[in-house]
Amino acid sequence: MSAAAITISGLCKAFTLTHGGAASLKTALLWWKRRSRERLVILENFNLELKRGECVAIVGRNGAGKSTLLSLIARVYKPDSGTIEINGRIAPLLELGAGFHPDLTGQENVLFNAMILGLTRKQATERMDAIIEFAELQKHRDAPVRTYSSGMLARLGFATAIHVDAEILIVDEVLAVGDFAFERKCYDTIADFVSKGGSVLFVSHDRDAVERAASRAIWLRGGEIVLEGNPGEILDAYEASAT
Repeated sequence: MSAAAITISGLCKAFTLTHGGAASLKTALLWWKRRSRERLVILENFNLELKRGECVAIVGRNGAGKSTLLSLIARVYKPDSGTIEINGRIAPLLELGAGFHPDLTGQENVLFNAMILGLTRKQATERMDAIIEFAELQKHRDAPVRTYSSGMLARLGFATAIHVDAEILIVDEVLAVGDFAFERKCYDTIADFVSKGGSVLFVSHDRDAVERAASRAIWLRGGEIVLEGNPGEILDAYEASAT
């Protein structure tokens, strides 16, 4: 069995932006002649390996390609070229409340999402109490999630992801909206997950979180890796570049 949980080779992704617009139906008939398109390259010939039992943090400014990379791994986007090889069940946490139906209760959303992430209905039902308890939402389990705060959504999403027997966890800054005590519990859980052979790839602007959780950090800029290695050293270099 390969030692790598994720292997990315020659990955390329670009988006096409359309510039220009029409203020009225009358001008819309002529606008098509004036609009222009721009090809925005996000990642080009990008390579990365996430080993089993490894927690890797990605840092970089907004627009560096961090979220696009995670979305490609989670198959939200398709790559233009290159390959992404995933060895293991993956649980992505990319957007706050992503995959949650606002009119369903917390409990109903857990059941729905746990099944999407690979559990059977029986397994999801058996783990329901543990998920709700971890999320600290016992008093809100029967409330629709449209009534939840951003912190409550983050807690429910993480609690579900960590209870579905995933081997790879992908996190895009979702935990930053939680309270300090819950965030600490999440990173303690991540450390335990990694110690048992799980793999984690996460994006964060929180230095303390990166140094506490990650065994390796990657500085991404313009879709390319600037530096990678010891989290403290990478963060020092990244922060120095912003001054």
